[in-house]
Amino acid sequence: MAKEIKINKVEHQEVPSSQDKVYVFLHRGAVVGGKEVLTHGPHFVFSIASLDSFEKKMASAQADLHIASHDFVPVRYSTTNELLFTALSAALSIAVLGLVWYWLFGRGTKGGNKSGGIMGMNPFANYIKAKPTVVMPGSGKGISFKDVAGMEDAKCEVMEFVDYLKLPARYSELGAKIPKGALLVGPPGTGKTLLAKAVATEADVPFLTMAGSDFVEVFGGVGSARVRDLFGRARKLAPCILYIDEVDAIGRSRSSNSMGGHSEQESTLNQLLVEMDGMNTMEGVVMLASTNRHDILDQALLRPGRFDRLIAIDLPTLIERQAIFEVHLKKLSLKMPVKAFSKTLAELTPGNSGADIANICNEAALHAARMKDKTVDKRNFEYAVERVIAGMEKKTQTMSPEERRIVAFHEAGHALVGWMLEHTDPLLKLFDRMCMALGGRAAEAKIFRRVTTGAEDDLRKVTDMAYKQVVTFGMNPRVGNISFPVRKPSEPTKKFYSDKLAKLMDEEVRILVGKAFQTTNSIIEENRDKLYALAHELLDKEVLSYDDVAAVLGPCPHGDKRVRSNSHDGKSKSEPLFST
Repeated sequence: MAKEIKINKVEHQEVPSSQDKVYVFLHRGAVVGGKEVLTHGPHFVFSIASLDSFEKKMASAQADLHIASHDFVPVRYSTTNELLFTALSAALSIAVLGLVWYWLFGRGTKGGNKSGGIMGMNPFANYIKAKPTVVMPGSGKGISFKDVAGMEDAKCEVMEFVDYLKLPARYSELGAKIPKGALLVGPPGTGKTLLAKAVATEADVPFLTMAGSDFVEVFGGVGSARVRDLFGRARKLAPCILYIDEVDAIGRSRSSNSMGGHSEQESTLNQLLVEMDGMNTMEGVVMLASTNRHDILDQALLRPGRFDRLIAIDLPTLIERQAIFEVHLKKLSLKMPVKAFSKTLAELTPGNSGADIANICNEAALHAARMKDKTVDKRNFEYAVERVIAGMEKKTQTMSPEERRIVAFHEAGHALVGWMLEHTDPLLKLFDRMCMALGGRAAEAKIFRRVTTGAEDDLRKVTDMAYKQVVTFGMNPRVGNISFPVRKPSEPTKKFYSDKLAKLMDEEVRILVGKAFQTTNSIIEENRDKLYALAHELLDKEVLSYDDVAAVLGPCPHGDKRVRSNSHDGKSKSEPLFST
């Protein structure tokens, strides 16, 4: 210490109220042990026996160093009670935490309302509240029923609920009770949520909507609390419509995912069941919900008194697809009238949903803009259909001549078998569709005496069709007129039949696929010359239209594949792909 004092490194010393130690503070910038002092300190601390002894020794040491008394290192004495200082610091910290707590959770508390929670406040009051989207009557914004095409039956069913809420007396006079709820079921993209949006716009009653996933949280009890809050708000707005989208998020069967213990999803489902048809009735509240997983919903949710009606919204038919196309085509700048495109596009898109149709129209408009066209025309729609169904064309990934030849014969095999068979429309016979799918594999085996991995997707489709025919549709004499769901590896489900029956089903599926492959092989062998001609034409042009195929293979033996059977006189008639 004497060395530091000698070279004036010590700024001051401090003695606490306990007088048993001394804190040493150095000047900032002083160098001690080769390191520069940058902090305020204290930098050293040492114990002392008594304050008098310390003062005498410090004075003596500085005198020995010939330091004038007025230059002695100053000594400061602290008289603060350290215990009191600690208590005040703790109190200040608690006060700061209390202010933060109030700012986060207490500001929304109404004056005089001190129910529950710490200090009369519930910190989770806002967290457990349901936050539905509420559409009040008269808003006039959004989608109307005229924008929803292709589901007339479903619209009539839904409007019956709306009519009851508007004119309840007409039903009550007859003693009728309106169903409490309706469940919209169907594949993805068929327009379930779109129909609900139209109801929200056109119904003359309040419309509350939430997604099923909005109830699912990691904290226990939050889901059921939100269900209670949602139905409480609905009762206050009655008469009204309550809609839950993707209800399978909370309505999943309790037996299908029960792994023991308590499940938050199960608790939420139980609360939903009670609110829909329990001691607390839902007078004036109509429940709508939608899902594409109807098979996994809990049976208690589907019983009469909760979801009384199940409204199926399937993939659109030919006439429905035409109506959907006309709705979307009206929004585009077309080179020809809407009718010139809608019929043909509907025929080119079997099995497509309403969402797929909307995507096709949008892709056609995007392609026209990319090509700097002024209007959307035939080639834009042809590109859009291929883009949505088959994916984007790969222009940079080139194939070797051998690969191109294999692909050409593979696709020519599909086209040839489909041309020679009568029932190759997706809505008709499964066997012919299986043969058409196997045409590529059969052509490869016949021409190149080997097969490639390119038929993997074809084989998967054939296997799926065969299992559906044997297991689900009851079209096998040995298995009999019974129906079971087809089990998928990614979705383990309960097994409904014995191992013996499962073995029989597998055998019948192999036999059925084998027969389809033999039929396909026979067609390829009988029309080998046409297969070569079609493959070479495809290698030259890369893209073939219906007319190109007809020019190579000749007239279709079973009539024009483009024949329409929906003419007004009931007779079939053939029209070109795009009318002019």
